Amino acid sequence: MPFKPNYNQQRSERNRAKEQKKQEKLQKREEEAARRKATQEGDAPQDGDTPPQDGETDPS
Repeated sequence: MPFKPNYNQQRSERNRAKEQKKQEKLQKREEEAARRKATQEGDAPQDGDTPPQDGETDPS
């Protein structure tokens, strides 16, 4: 005769898998946010680094 089902163990396994999936999703979202933030900082010019636009004169 097979073993009697252990519902508490099955439930804890499902909860563990669910929590692991949630952590992986959160990690992925944080990595993507950090990558977007780094891209935005790389694209944004720093103060004083912008070349003069057409029609503007350089005060130097």
